[in-house]
Amino acid sequence: MLVTLKVIPMLLALSAMTGMFLDFLGIDSSVLSFVGGVSLFPLLFLYLASYVFCFCEYHRMFLHYVVANNLLTYADYYIGIPINDRSLFMVHIILIGIFLFLVLYFYRTERCCGQ
Repeated sequence: MLVTLKVIPMLLALSAMTGMFLDFLGIDSSVLSFVGGVSLFPLLFLYLASYVFCFCEYHRMFLHYVVANNLLTYADYYIGIPINDRSLFMVHIILIGIFLFLVLYFYRTERCCGQ
């Protein structure tokens, strides 16, 4: 059961990434958003569970990515980021790159994933 709790943030991040790619390709990703989209309370639960069960920062990085991706998406939807679609896509790619680097960094330095 605890392994499932560790894998869920990874699946949420993968779902967010895939949904973003499909949206920019013009493919409807509403089913993916329905399955992998997450609101505030489930995210809070996953954060709390990660601290209660002493998960490493490596596991939380996926949650941080989901939060950052949601904030960027909500800011663009409700406020409007004054850049074109291609530039916004590049911002998303940079965000993915930053979090991928952090995930790999924490995975290599923390060595806690064998719990």
